[in-house]
This record gives sequence, C-alpha cells and structure tokens, in this order.
Amino acid sequence: MQLIDSHVHLNFDVFEPDLPAVRSRWQEAGVVRLVHSCVEPAEFASIQLLATKIPELSFAVGLHPLDADKWVANTAEQIVSFARSDNKVVAIGEIGLDFYKAENQIQQKNVFVAQLEIARELDLPVIIHCRDAANIMRDVIHDFQQQHGQVKGVMHCWTGNAEETEWFLDLGFYVSFSGIVTFKNAKQIQESAKMVWKDRLLIETDCPFLSPVPKRSQKRNEPAFVRYVAETLATLRDVTTEDIAALTTTNACKLFGLSV
Repeated sequence: MQLIDSHVHLNFDVFEPDLPAVRSRWQEAGVVRLVHSCVEPAEFASIQLLATKIPELSFAVGLHPLDADKWVANTAEQIVSFARSDNKVVAIGEIGLDFYKAENQIQQKNVFVAQLEIARELDLPVIIHCRDAANIMRDVIHDFQQQHGQVKGVMHCWTGNAEETEWFLDLGFYVSFSGIVTFKNAKQIQESAKMVWKDRLLIETDCPFLSPVPKRSQKRNEPAFVRYVAETLATLRDVTTEDIAALTTTNACKLFGLSV
C-alpha cells in the first residue's frame, strides 16, 4: 500500500533531532511521496536543502495569509524565481485567507490574488489555507477564474461543511483532510469527507500539527501518521484503506505532477 502525505512542514525545529528516524517510520508506513508546504519565502533554502537529502520530498513556495504583512515589492519576483530554480517545486503555497481574529482582510486578499497570478503564470497548482473565510475565498477564486481562467489546487486541512465543500469542488479544487477528520467531535468535517468526489480526495498530516487519533497524546505529528487519516476516510466512505490509499495517491500524482 502506497500513501502520499500531501502537506508537511519538516523544516520545523521539532524534527531536527531525529528526522532520519521519522523518515524511517514514514517509509515503514508506506508513505512514498511527500509535499512540503512553505509559510514564507525565507524558508525556501531550508526546505530546498531537505528536498536534496530526501528524494521523495517535493515542495511548494509561497506566503501564508498570516504573514501577508511580509509581502514587499519584490516578493512576487522572489517566489517566481524560486519556483523556476528547482524542478522539485510542484506548487505555490501555502496561500489563502485566514480571517480568524484578522484585521488585514484586504491585504490578505491582495496577496492571495497576486499568488494566484503567479500560479497561473507558472502553470502550478496552489495549496490553499482557508480559515473563517470560505465565502470570501469562493468569491475571490470565482472572480479570478472568470478574469484569468482556471486555476488548480487543493483546499488543504479542510474543515468546511458540506455546502462549502461543494463550492470548491465546483471550482475545480481537490480537498485534503488532515488528522482533524479522526477526531470524535469532527462531525461536520466527517460529513464533508464522505461527499468529496473520489477523484478529488487527498490526505495529509500538516505535521507537526494535528496528530490524529490514536496518536493524539503525541504532541508532534509526523508523516507516518497519515495512515490513520486514510483509515478513517475508509471507514467513513465504506471502502478499504487500500482503496483510499490508491485513489489519494493517484490524485496527488495528478495534481502535483508526481510519480511513484
């Protein structure tokens, strides 16, 4: 059984002491490819270094909405340059909108649209972070696609309800579920997980965050635990874990241009 963890942050300090052991565990769990997301372009060098050491690791470059105030005159040029400099860059991200306690919504929208433009220019998918902003996110993407054409990507660590899920499927996006879907009280997310079209479903850990059941007691999440997300989706969708592994691996390869 082969699995792809479509969203990781392995460059965080919590992995520094034992990353080789972490890698051995994800290999034992059947994780054959990983996509490393990027919070800000300043991370690019550290992520690129990891990708040179870990053949199965591909990565993205972009600016997270909570860091929108770091967008300066040359940021777009910087992201484009980074993306073109390494063929292991498979996406622009993570980008998006996070309106939880945010006071810079206009700034976030401007930065988001600027990065959608980069993705269109480079013909790369986007990895989208969306928190408390589904309505605005839908409108921004819809308007962008009306003006510029289709943009492809994934709603990562998705927590939206069924109606919101349908919005982004209709806009052409994949939907990725994290360890949150394994939580007992995550009923809304579990309902969304049941309805995502099988050719648009992805899985992720978003490690080191959001350890899934039954690993909740381990504060640090890791790629090997993506198997528990697959197992939960299999139960919710009344299929086998092998079925979920096969279709999510196929989907990740299609979206990010990966091979296994």
